[in-house]
Amino acid sequence: MRGNRKEKRAIRPNEKKMKELQETINIHFTNEKLLKQAFTHSSYVNEHRRKPHEDNERLEFLGDAVLELTVSEFLFKKFPMMSEGELTKLRAAIVCEPSLVSFANELSFGKFVLLGKGEEMTGGRTRPALLADVFEAFIGSLYLDQGITTVVTFLEKVVFPKINDGAFSHVMDFKSQLQEYVQRDAVGTIEYKILLEKGPAHNREFISQVFLNDKELGTGTGRSKKEAEQHAAQQSLSMLKADHDKQ
Repeated sequence: MRGNRKEKRAIRPNEKKMKELQETINIHFTNEKLLKQAFTHSSYVNEHRRKPHEDNERLEFLGDAVLELTVSEFLFKKFPMMSEGELTKLRAAIVCEPSLVSFANELSFGKFVLLGKGEEMTGGRTRPALLADVFEAFIGSLYLDQGITTVVTFLEKVVFPKINDGAFSHVMDFKSQLQEYVQRDAVGTIEYKILLEKGPAHNREFISQVFLNDKELGTGTGRSKKEAEQHAAQQSLSMLKADHDKQ
């Protein structure tokens, strides 16, 4: 009996971590073992060989595929004018390691990871590759536990708003999209004008306007003329599509 009590006490801190994690993300797993596995690093498994632990590498493999599919579907529907190449480029920016790390950090995933002592001492809890893997593994565990719909609901809170807010606009060519949109409907000619250029040489700011048949469509700002024009085109596209949806 004593041995059993000790064993129960030993696992309580990890169980508490998983309970706290579920409260943090406001998702409660049917199978908490899946969640724990998603946050179990191989270094932890290596130090607890007598206990039946699995690391998160297989879940990471699955999560990577689920993330690519769900992000691809979102982009496919959101950007009907984007070419296959542009969609691929944008998806790559969203699911790359730095982006996954930022998602994981926003949710404080690092503090919930089960690490071996050596990995803990060398700063594993904040290591980018580890955090990116944990985020993918979590997506894999969520998919297995609750299905694709819950994964999409989670991404609608954590990832998709950042896409909508233009966090990845640096890899998107809005000027080409706007030109394609206008040409498709044969509604006229696009022209860009720099309205204002201000600030010192090392910290320049540009304001650009885009016109369709001499009618103002949108305005954008940026650190370069190109960036300002891209933002102006982005705003113009949103406006044109909103007007089109109302019709």
